Amino acid sequence: MKGALVTGAGLRIGRALAMALATDGYYVFVHHHESAEGARETVAEITAAKGKAKAVRANLASARQAEALIDKCRAPGVTLTCLVNNASLFELDRAPTATAEIFDRHMAVNLRAPMLLSQALARQLPEGETGLIVNLLDQKLFNLNPDFLTYTLSKIGLQGLTRLLAQAFAPRLRVAGIAPGLTLRSGSQTDARFAEQHSRNPLRVGVTPDDLVRALRFIVATPTFTGDTLIIDSGEHLTGRPRDIAFDKNWAFDKKKKN
Repeated sequence: MKGALVTGAGLRIGRALAMALATDGYYVFVHHHESAEGARETVAEITAAKGKAKAVRANLASARQAEALIDKCRAPGVTLTCLVNNASLFELDRAPTATAEIFDRHMAVNLRAPMLLSQALARQLPEGETGLIVNLLDQKLFNLNPDFLTYTLSKIGLQGLTRLLAQAFAPRLRVAGIAPGLTLRSGSQTDARFAEQHSRNPLRVGVTPDDLVRALRFIVATPTFTGDTLIIDSGEHLTGRPRDIAFDKNWAFDKKKKN
């Protein structure tokens, strides 16, 4: 049986991706750090649907724990072939106030951990077996603005890592990315504010976790797709906003220019 590790799978998008992989026949290792209850709920949902899953814990800010996580993903008759790097730190900072500490936190979780996990997956992949790494990115990479500075830098690095590892690990491992637009409410965003922003894009359709599940399934099912990223954002990356949507209150895709 093929196994998949999904980081940050106890909640939100990670849970949706883990559920989908379990439905499609993978034994899913549900990673969590502080969301132990969420991970247990994800495992319970998978097993209730006749799938197979196990919760595994690691603090991805620790290089040692990140390197050891792949070794925790063991079960009788299971070969780990798939890694979904979904877990991500998302803290607000800007160029004038960014610090070394917040830079290091973002890089450790969002870039260093995916690199270490990918290396570990490649080392343990049995001879003759092929595998897949999928990195969760962000449409911000194709629509840059200076808000969330060090988060954005970490995702720029992860996009570069996606391409580099696709070259380095071929043909045994494919490496691809998914770049979502605004999908779920986060931080201090109110329900009303999220509802207003969610469909503020060219297609006027908000992205859902199901859309990201479909993207993941496309990548899994397409053996010739590697080294590239699917942008799932209803065209949000086409807007050229000067600020992140969380702060750009007056933007409208079709607003008329003043004379």
